[in-house]
Amino acid sequence: MQMCIFGFPTFSVIPLLDHPGMTVFSKVLYGSLHVRAYDWVEPPRKARNQITFQGNMGKLMKFPSNTVRLAKLAVDKVLTAPCGTSILYPGNGGNLHYFTAVTPCAVLDILTPPCREDAGRKCTYYRNYLYSAFGK
Repeated sequence: MQMCIFGFPTFSVIPLLDHPGMTVFSKVLYGSLHVRAYDWVEPPRKARNQITFQGNMGKLMKFPSNTVRLAKLAVDKVLTAPCGTSILYPGNGGNLHYFTAVTPCAVLDILTPPCREDAGRKCTYYRNYLYSAFGK
């Protein structure tokens, strides 16, 4: 098991990441935290070819098909202490997630089993794009 306490000033962010093969228990100790979390769409649906779409600032963006995967929204809420414990499971409940501090806050995270790269449990960071940005 691995335990961490994260302290956040207002508007700070932990970017979109996953915890592969891990269950994560999170408890807001004080303040308010916005949680947005996703589950992968199963089976994986990837584009067959390179994808091009118009991103922010009108820039054309290209992605090889193996870098794009569809996820569905599982959690989109603000947690304000005192509140219950949130649980992210390896395959559902929003294991792919990010946090944004609404107010100064602190979060206790317990990961089991712990992060361990040599055991295939390395967190990966992602970018979030709306499905509509990719057209048909």
